[in-house]
Amino acid sequence: MKNRPLHGLKVLEFSQYLSGPSAGLRLADLGARVIKIERPKGGDACRQLAIKNMWADESSLLFHTINRNKESFAADLKNPEDIIWIRRLIREADVVTHNFRPGVMEKVGLDYASVQAINPKIIYAEITGYGKEGPWKDKPGQDLLLQSLSGLAYTSGNADDDPVPFGIAIADILCGAHLAQGILAALIRRHKKGMGALIEVSLLESLLDFQFELLTTYYAGGEQPVRSNVNNGHPLLSAPYGIFETADGFLAIAMVPLKKLSLALLCTPLANFSQDDAFSRRDEIKQVLADFLKQQPSAVWLERLQQHDIWSMEVLNWQQMKAQEAYKVLQMEQAVRVGDKDIITTRCPIRINGERLFADKRAPRLGEQTEKIKAELVNQLI
Repeated sequence: MKNRPLHGLKVLEFSQYLSGPSAGLRLADLGARVIKIERPKGGDACRQLAIKNMWADESSLLFHTINRNKESFAADLKNPEDIIWIRRLIREADVVTHNFRPGVMEKVGLDYASVQAINPKIIYAEITGYGKEGPWKDKPGQDLLLQSLSGLAYTSGNADDDPVPFGIAIADILCGAHLAQGILAALIRRHKKGMGALIEVSLLESLLDFQFELLTTYYAGGEQPVRSNVNNGHPLLSAPYGIFETADGFLAIAMVPLKKLSLALLCTPLANFSQDDAFSRRDEIKQVLADFLKQQPSAVWLERLQQHDIWSMEVLNWQQMKAQEAYKVLQMEQAVRVGDKDIITTRCPIRINGERLFADKRAPRLGEQTEKIKAELVNQLI
């Protein structure tokens, strides 16, 4: 991957599960050499975190999705001999990442100050659950728990629904992206000024940033956003914004003036509402629309809506999405060879000069490159 922007950079990843490794995955996609530092027994805990009991060789399918294109170096951080090797690696590294709880890296002598003393220009990037200060700092940094504490679970679903979590590990994914952004910014500054940096992000801060639109409104008015009773799509947006059932599926309708929507759908009851009613009578309008759209299939409504240039789309499941030509032309799928079979996963979503970034190198076995990396370090001393 010599033609990629981060070729020649070495990243040491003291991270496990999703947030830290997802940042490392993006850096690897962009050409960096990412070396996972793993416990000799068990390694990254995500190796054993099987979703729906799905495995690829001795590690979980989930582990392979976020650790492809990396190397593995097995080291016991409580073993003085292994720490010697780690310190040698740090001297040659550009970036160190970890997502341990506050205090863990300090106990093993690998906190920022200690690592900076070894390599003054290091970019040291860390993820915590809630930051390193305050009464929540030692709480477990798990995605669902963060969604719950951050208020995010009250943004989805209808007004009378219980709190609804996202169906993905959104805190981990966002926080990993923020970590990668911080690392890239620090690398640019180091190139300009020769300075290292400490990059700190937390799952909680990433989820608060994710809700900036809702929180800014709350800070201004002091009122909790109210979800629609009917077909909620966004608690701050007026009717018709939401997802509606049709005779054979579901339809998403975004922002559109009510009169224009009434005309496009030939929905006479909608004409009884003015645009000033769009928020104050949001639930009434949505109920009228919900009842009306059940009368015809999605294709009928889409044809009418698109003729009037109204933002609307059919709601697809993954099988339906994969059948679309629009999906196929993106070429988002790639194969990673694990043992005697291929795993199909997604590629890096970034393109550079029109080139899609594919990487078919599987995730490493635990400690697979340990001896190779040690030999490289020895040769550098000769």
